[in-house]
Amino acid sequence: MMQTTAASTTPRPSRRTFLAGTAASLAATAGGLATAPRLLRAENLNSRLRLACIGTGGRGYGNLRELTKEGNAVAVDVVALCDVDTRSLDQAAAQFPQARTYRDFRRLFETADDIDGIVVSTCEHTHAFATLPALRMGKPVYCEKPLTLNVEEARLVRDAAAAAKVPTQMGTQIHASENYHRVVELIRGGAIGPVSEVHVWVSRAWGLQSPEEAEAHKDVHGFYTDAAGERVFVTGRPTGEQTPPPHLDWDLWLGPAPYRPFHEVYVPGPRWYRWWDFGNGTMSDLGSHWNDLPFWALDLDAPVSIEAHGPEPHAEIAPASMTAIYEYPARGERPACRLTWYQGSHQPPLLAEGKIPNFASGVLFVGTEGRMLLSDYGKHLLLPEDRFIDFTPPEPSIPRSPGQHQEWLLAIRDGTPTSSPFDPYAGLLTEANHLGNVAFRAGEKLLWDSAAMRVTNTGAADRFLAREPRAGWSLHG
Repeated sequence: MMQTTAASTTPRPSRRTFLAGTAASLAATAGGLATAPRLLRAENLNSRLRLACIGTGGRGYGNLRELTKEGNAVAVDVVALCDVDTRSLDQAAAQFPQARTYRDFRRLFETADDIDGIVVSTCEHTHAFATLPALRMGKPVYCEKPLTLNVEEARLVRDAAAAAKVPTQMGTQIHASENYHRVVELIRGGAIGPVSEVHVWVSRAWGLQSPEEAEAHKDVHGFYTDAAGERVFVTGRPTGEQTPPPHLDWDLWLGPAPYRPFHEVYVPGPRWYRWWDFGNGTMSDLGSHWNDLPFWALDLDAPVSIEAHGPEPHAEIAPASMTAIYEYPARGERPACRLTWYQGSHQPPLLAEGKIPNFASGVLFVGTEGRMLLSDYGKHLLLPEDRFIDFTPPEPSIPRSPGQHQEWLLAIRDGTPTSSPFDPYAGLLTEANHLGNVAFRAGEKLLWDSAAMRVTNTGAADRFLAREPRAGWSLHG
């Protein structure tokens, strides 16, 4: 069973209440002026924020570009860079030659007095291990989605963020989009009536597949080339061992994960994404984007039950296709809600039967009297369309976002809120997504006690909620 702390059982405010009080709570930071926004420390508002970036390749390099773009509302200096891959590190260092460089982020935290915020863009199995030390030092953090590898890590990060009272943001950039804003306004404004049923689906099918499925989905990460030049389909952990490339510190890349020999099936990204030891497959990754919309629009919190269906669980690799069903209790005037997630070849019946427009990935809110709202990242439809010919949408009420990166920087400088803070919002969303995978791996319906952070009806899920990190790594400082 997992160990919990007193903080884990403390009731959390709703997201709406949290956002309303963010500026006030930052002003009253428990850690004092050292962790308050620079505005409250009476620093020059025209001064540049000093950032450290952990993970500088791929998504990390993209975050660096966004944070340092010419014309941003908040100017930054990059003072520290860290990556286990010297190719990525050297590329970033060439752009920011004034920054000190590290391969091990544990060393970065030894000299952090000049850092105003930390950006975490590593593989998800090290997210919590880079985020928690920063929060415990009172440093604002921007962390890529999904926030953590498992449920316990998500709760620890959420509790640490609540204690630190510094600006945090999980990198779910679609959350800041105008389309998502308008959908939230329509649902909250009652355009389709009370919603007690939601369907969320994604076409991505990265995970354990047949060769035919991998070919159909053009999943190049489902294959590797062996020493003889033959194409080999990944069905489990390879038995052979390869020499890590000289630019990669394999031991540091593994970090807290159990040791295994290097093989090209794990790196470069996103090959690691499908392996349970390093990621959570499609569910937790894309769930951060797609489940985000109903989570926000319906003020979802913690599910009371979760069940999942799909192929026989594999010990090493996440599934390509699966379905997960969440039951959420009533929330104020909102009715109880069932949210069903589908990935890969699994689809909602209405989509499979051609009864709604064919969105490759989407969210379908089902309201009363047959009214529905269908959305993807960039557009939405009210259905059936003939019932909404004369419909007048509500005036926009959610302020336009400057973008998730700028939200976070403005929060550090000015004390304004972010839209996807670790506590309570992103932490709860991450926990819920992970629980879909936990139910799949346990093979049983789970009854979830969120306050106690435990499954109450079976012990089959316990080993999937947390894991003991490898020697030399700790979640507890």
